[in-house]
Amino acid sequence: MSEFYEIFYCLENSIRKLVADMMVEAEGADWWNSSRVDAKRIMEPATARRKKEIDSGITARSEQLIDYTTFGELSQLITDNWDLFDPIFQSKTAVSNVSNQLNLLRGPIAHCNPTDELEQERLNLAVRTWFKIMS
Repeated sequence: MSEFYEIFYCLENSIRKLVADMMVEAEGADWWNSSRVDAKRIMEPATARRKKEIDSGITARSEQLIDYTTFGELSQLITDNWDLFDPIFQSKTAVSNVSNQLNLLRGPIAHCNPTDELEQERLNLAVRTWFKIMS
């Protein structure tokens, strides 16, 4: 299962970097505090996750709140800011559909559960589809 965890780790962080890069280009370094980030659906939950980590006494994983976003929130950032991402992706609906599928496949991997061979094939196909829908 470590192979699939690594695939997801790389994919999720590449999406996180893409979102951050596009937002910095559009809004500048303080993009997180711009109107492009929905306070209720993205900013507040990410802030709460960081606070919980700090309050638990463990080292904060990052100073950047985007590093506390979930896979679903990353997808939401893309679709909420479609004007920025339209040149990169073929279809807003495809982004939603593929990211939803990836998010479903992510659960067992992220929680260290074995997955069926068919689900492993689905993951590989979904990752390939993600990169295919990028223009």
